[in-house]
Amino acid sequence: MPELAISTKNCLVEQQGNVLIVTLNRPEAKNAFSPEMLLGMYKAWRLLDERDDLYCAILTANGDTFCAGMDLKAGAEGKQRATEEFKALMAEVPNVHWQALLRDNRPCKPLILAVEGYALAGGTEILQGTDIRVGAEDAIFGVTEVARGLYPMSGSTIRLRRQIPYCLAAEMLLCGEHITARQALDFGLINKVVPAGTSLEVAKDYARKICSNGPLAVQAVVKSLREHQECMPEEQAMQASDALAGPVFASADAREGMRAFKEKRPARFTGS
Repeated sequence: MPELAISTKNCLVEQQGNVLIVTLNRPEAKNAFSPEMLLGMYKAWRLLDERDDLYCAILTANGDTFCAGMDLKAGAEGKQRATEEFKALMAEVPNVHWQALLRDNRPCKPLILAVEGYALAGGTEILQGTDIRVGAEDAIFGVTEVARGLYPMSGSTIRLRRQIPYCLAAEMLLCGEHITARQALDFGLINKVVPAGTSLEVAKDYARKICSNGPLAVQAVVKSLREHQECMPEEQAMQASDALAGPVFASADAREGMRAFKEKRPARFTGS
């Protein structure tokens, strides 16, 4: 797959059919965040929103560590410098780093995560901005900021307690310890544990299933899942859900889906 022009040296962006594949590419630093990595991720998520031919995205990484989060060595020594392009973008979009890390302004399409090795601190925080998560059997997770005297600013104190039981979220956040892939599965933090080296292929299987469905219906479901949470009164959430359903049922894709079922053939969705 040829890299797209928005790729940076620390974030490779490719298109495979209707799927955008975003690969963290700083293995020499355990894929710790860098301005170039954040720039590539930000551009990838905005492209995913803009392009009608992109139905979902996979986030993965090169090397034996998925992501170590913030570059603590560079931060402590003041060595990490932003590029001029990143500085200019931050002047225009002040929360560009939070958008890159899926804290703010998440794309409206499904995000699939494929983790090999360690996903610590920001590596587990960005996980919480994705929808379907695959972990290799040797993957290690953890929101470890408190162990360094830091605060998890990418949203874990808010999202984690909404995605897994409160007491488990409190344990992860307050103890700052590592958990195994099997524990993450038991907690409900990830969807599946797979043999080491296969997480990307399994993520692609999920992507193929998503891409075979009606894109308008998928986007409406994603919006409802993310916005109509437990804190909303049920009646209000149902009304909001109905508002999303209306345009889907009125679409050409809905008519095609029902016609294909009647004719016993695969549906040919167009996103209209």
